[in-house]
Amino acid sequence: MIYLFAIVIVIGLLYYVFSGRTRVEPLQKALISVRQYVPAIPATAPAHHWSDNGRYASEVENDSIYQPAIARLAGEHGPGNADEKCLALLVCDDANPFQDKAIAVFIDSQLVGYLAHSDALRLRRTLGRQDLVGQLTSCDAVIRGGGLWNGKRLAYAVWLDLQPFD
Repeated sequence: MIYLFAIVIVIGLLYYVFSGRTRVEPLQKALISVRQYVPAIPATAPAHHWSDNGRYASEVENDSIYQPAIARLAGEHGPGNADEKCLALLVCDDANPFQDKAIAVFIDSQLVGYLAHSDALRLRRTLGRQDLVGQLTSCDAVIRGGGLWNGKRLAYAVWLDLQPFD
């Protein structure tokens, strides 16, 4: 009898705790808001051009939502991998609702992804030391990947020629 009473109490407590919860929005709605957010590119010329002597060692984090834009920028490259060199603009994205201290990467006015959070923090410290806080900067970039494998196009990656962060 005491066990039955305990079970009723536990069920009642669970109902009380979970009945007042707000509804969770569907993931599709959250993804749509991610797709709709694009930071503005400042209308000024880049204040500084970074270089790491052609090493292209910093990869841009990109999600599948950026792949169509990156594919267009890579151009036609047949079944092999792309190796398209271009200029990247680095935009300090202080209004980003998804990541604090984000740095957006644009190529030909197309958002292609973001610096990894740790790289963005280090670059922002470097910008501060060089009196370039919040200013538009640039670097060379290369789009690689996108080769055909089993009849399907592989993902593209954007690599930046950024100097090592100290």
